[in-house]
Amino acid sequence: MFSKILIANRGEIACRVITTARKMGIKTVAVYSDADARAPFVAMADEAVHIGPSPAAESYLIADKIIAACKQTGAEAVHPGYGFLSERTSFAEALAKENIAFIGPPVNAIAAMGDKIESKKLAKQAGVNVVPGFVGEIEDTEHAVRISNEIGYPVMMKASAGGGGKGMRLAYNEADVREGFESVKREGLNSFGDDRVFIEKFILNPRHIEIQILGDQHGNILYLNERECSIQRRHQKVVEEAPSPFVTPKMRKAMGEQCVALSRAVGYYSAGTVELIVSGADPTGESFYFLEMNTRLQVEHPVTEAITGIDLVEQMIRVAAGEKLTMTQDDIGIDGWAIENRVYAEDPYRGFLPSTGRLVQYSPPVAGWVEDETVAGKARRGVAHGAGSVRVDDGVYDGGEVSRFYDPMIAKLITWAPTRDEAADLQIEALDKFRIKGLGHNVDFVSAIMQHPRFRSGELTTGFIAEEYPDGFHGAATSDDVKRILAAVCAGNEFTLQSRARQITGQLDAPQPVTSEWLVKIGDERFEVTLGDGHAMVDGVRVEGTNSWRPGMVQAEATGKVGDGPEHRLGLIVERVGNQWKVTTRGAAHTALVIPQRLARHESLMLEKIPPDLSRFLICPMPGMLVKLHVVEGETVQPGQPLATVEAMKMENILRAEKEGVIAKINAAEGESLAVDAVILELE
Repeated sequence: MFSKILIANRGEIACRVITTARKMGIKTVAVYSDADARAPFVAMADEAVHIGPSPAAESYLIADKIIAACKQTGAEAVHPGYGFLSERTSFAEALAKENIAFIGPPVNAIAAMGDKIESKKLAKQAGVNVVPGFVGEIEDTEHAVRISNEIGYPVMMKASAGGGGKGMRLAYNEADVREGFESVKREGLNSFGDDRVFIEKFILNPRHIEIQILGDQHGNILYLNERECSIQRRHQKVVEEAPSPFVTPKMRKAMGEQCVALSRAVGYYSAGTVELIVSGADPTGESFYFLEMNTRLQVEHPVTEAITGIDLVEQMIRVAAGEKLTMTQDDIGIDGWAIENRVYAEDPYRGFLPSTGRLVQYSPPVAGWVEDETVAGKARRGVAHGAGSVRVDDGVYDGGEVSRFYDPMIAKLITWAPTRDEAADLQIEALDKFRIKGLGHNVDFVSAIMQHPRFRSGELTTGFIAEEYPDGFHGAATSDDVKRILAAVCAGNEFTLQSRARQITGQLDAPQPVTSEWLVKIGDERFEVTLGDGHAMVDGVRVEGTNSWRPGMVQAEATGKVGDGPEHRLGLIVERVGNQWKVTTRGAAHTALVIPQRLARHESLMLEKIPPDLSRFLICPMPGMLVKLHVVEGETVQPGQPLATVEAMKMENILRAEKEGVIAKINAAEGESLAVDAVILELE
């Protein structure tokens, strides 16, 4: 076994590998860029080596710097994590030349599966179902149009070396192909150094299912069941779970055996994932097709670990050291249900725009990388919670920064429970306990998904988000009982705030009474609240705990009950914003205005501030680089017409005209770095 390994990655995955290596008694070496000098993974490792400036192209993507760090520290092996150099054959070959072990698959397998065009050919030869499409290089846009017309719309254009949702465009017609083909080529070149593109038929009502593969260097290959990854946004996974609510035992066996056959055909060993697209329109569940094989650890691997009890990172290290697998296919079972939500630095209330900057406050529901606790007789990484467990994989810290140079993921929240509904309920409860300030995040959004009736029913497709939130995300649906509890919370905080103000020495000549009768406005709804001794009454709802409320602080919990009905127990974040209260819970943020009942009659005299009309300006919605201007001054544009393309977080975002008009002035040039809210152009 190795005595020291180097992790050629950063963030949560570096922390993840270090945790397992430490458990195995293996020393670790971290490598870091300027931006990551104070990152948690650097502090966790036994040694750390600085490898260059913040951009990945000048640090994490330079193989020579990684190898030099190995030589400097005496590391015998390298774990690449995911992304960066994890699927670069040249990196694995360079390590082999230096007699440094690569904790991953053999070079020939990386080469075969890393090229999506060649991998489809190999999959077909191995007897794996393949999506209909054009398997070959596409010359230019006109060639792409001809191929798409022959296949039949809709089609998916993909960068051959792509991954992680980058370098992908869905085209419903010829115009979409002409508009998106060059963007796919650019994203492939910028992110992966390869601008080749292929096109395949887009499967209607698709579900994204993937099979976890694990093999050793002695010819043993197993499949560790499946993961459901259908809930995606822009082809980037958001929610993953294991097992899938759609897959039957018969289907699981058929999928698993085909994926093992493909792995065997390329001599695969280590952990890997075969991604499949499944037609949800086929009630038999037999219409599944090969998409690609990822020859590395997946972001969503913890859900497989949770239901199988197998530490995938440990197995990767043992396989790389030449050990045999100690389990057989018959040993692989399914214990309970696991769900993972990715917490991203993005603002779902503003069209999921990337949000970079300082984490003014970061407090997860449980500490990251805690020791395993026993839950229901099983050892699981995370904190025991009733019959389940909560695990957070992260690589950020309170006061740290989410940099524009890397992926915007803040953390992964993994819950395990005996049933799917229990795992989802545990997600909602844990998400309410996340405390993130300083930048936008998607905690409300993923909480809303966990509560959504369609998610609960298991009727998922990759179009879930687009279909259920066609007009964008505006917060989870909130019941009337929950709103009454929120009204009581806000009234209680207002009461406490005013009571304290009255007690400040010298503020008033004499103490003044503070009313216990309040009118609370949440949106267009009005609630009458009466505060009692340690409780509040709102339209028949009794809310406990008012004597413990503290204005401006996190509200840990509030409990409300309607007669003999169910008890609502909420985790809350309460903040004072101007003269109002902002309360966030269960996937929605609510703003409340609290007025003493005696002043409610003067409510109509309060001024309402109307925001200015900015519709004639094209405003940059995120920090990024202006990749392309699609218009010139004096040009007439129509609603929906592309105006500019901005690259942020390695993704290209097309900004379109919201109304008809004439371009009066262009304020930015291609290649220019833009700040959020920068005015790119103006209409007459």
